[in-house]
Amino acid sequence: MFSKNKTKAHEPAASPEAETAASDSVPAQTEPSAQKPEEQLEPAAETAKPKPSPEAEELAALKDRYARLLADFDNVRKRQIREREDLIKRANEELLGDLLPVVDHLELALAKSVEAADPFVVGVKLVYDQFLALLDRYGMKALDTKGQPFDPSFHEALSQMTSATVPANIVIDQFRRGWLLAGRLLRPAQVIVSSGAPNQEQAEAENNSVSD
Repeated sequence: MFSKNKTKAHEPAASPEAETAASDSVPAQTEPSAQKPEEQLEPAAETAKPKPSPEAEELAALKDRYARLLADFDNVRKRQIREREDLIKRANEELLGDLLPVVDHLELALAKSVEAADPFVVGVKLVYDQFLALLDRYGMKALDTKGQPFDPSFHEALSQMTSATVPANIVIDQFRRGWLLAGRLLRPAQVIVSSGAPNQEQAEAENNSVSD
């Protein structure tokens, strides 16, 4: 029997090439590389959204154009309705304007009447009320301007008058009523406007002229 020492003595020694190959086969332990902080905080890249197809873009553009055209058409339709209604309301503008002097004369006759219970005065008042009802039916509205601020858009100033009680640019008296037709001025009101309280010299001159 052979001994273990003898067996080992007869084993051939490993060659340098074999030792080198054995060392290469053993994986080398590498230290974990330190990751940079900026690399750790970098968010994951977002997934790119799919680009809409040309057909979808064209369909969206056509829908937007259709909505705009529909809105424009609705605005035109509403404007035409307003213009037609206004034209109908003002179609009798000339005729209604010619009737206003008749109303003025009826008002003057009633203002000068003494006996309100007189049958003739009652008949004039009845005709006057019928005229007012007719004008109201066609969209006419009277302008009562006495005591109101002077407005050149609706008033026609015949003269100015000093007043110790009425402030300046306030209508003292109304000579003729103004009228609106469908919200627009048909005839301006003829008024007398206050110029304010007179100064002392002007007041003395007026008193002297009255005394003379």
